[in-house]
Amino acid sequence: MDKAFALAPFSTRKAAARTALVGMDEQSRALLTEGFRQFGIETVAMSENAAERLKKEKFEACVLTLGDGAESVMEAARSSPSNSRCILYGVGGNAQEAMHYSKYGINAMFHAPLERPAALKLIRATRMLVLHEFRRYVRIPVMTEVSIVGDGRRVSASSIEMSTGGMSVKSHEDFSIGVNVEISFSLMTLPRLNVRGVVSWRKPKVLGVRFDPADDRRQKLKVWIDSYLEN
Repeated sequence: MDKAFALAPFSTRKAAARTALVGMDEQSRALLTEGFRQFGIETVAMSENAAERLKKEKFEACVLTLGDGAESVMEAARSSPSNSRCILYGVGGNAQEAMHYSKYGINAMFHAPLERPAALKLIRATRMLVLHEFRRYVRIPVMTEVSIVGDGRRVSASSIEMSTGGMSVKSHEDFSIGVNVEISFSLMTLPRLNVRGVVSWRKPKVLGVRFDPADDRRQKLKVWIDSYLEN
């Protein structure tokens, strides 16, 4: 029998995900590089040419300090066909600061100054999205302004995570479990949406809202999430 001919070896390994680090100081850059590397994610340091590079190069995520110049970088990422769905991490004081940029759909916040345990915890919690393992991560972390109407009140809040079935929000005002509410919010390409729901759980300054399955308006969010996961 003839010997089987040898096939040229080829690699099936998926190309590494890349995260842009924009305007980071040396200490922060080293900490983030180490954190992302633990999960096989490369980092690329950028400075004044960040917006231009994000228009042309593909990145799975971007970390940037919220402040001067941040908006132009986020605009470049969200308007780029390759990076419109990249995971945006803000570096700043708190979630309220991220609300100034809510139209760009910041996914998560690193608190400044960066501290190693907290930074690694956030990277670990969101790594599946960066690595495009979307189907294992049914909740999408995204920060946007939210209005909650219920119990005779209208309350301002900010989203933490959302799915087709509900969302978690951060609020300084509390609601009892079981209270019927109406949630109003917008997401990048999704115009303002109103959805009925019920408060299903609560923790200090955090609420969980389960959407009403009978509310057909929920389907618009489902379409948006499906599109987010597919891109």
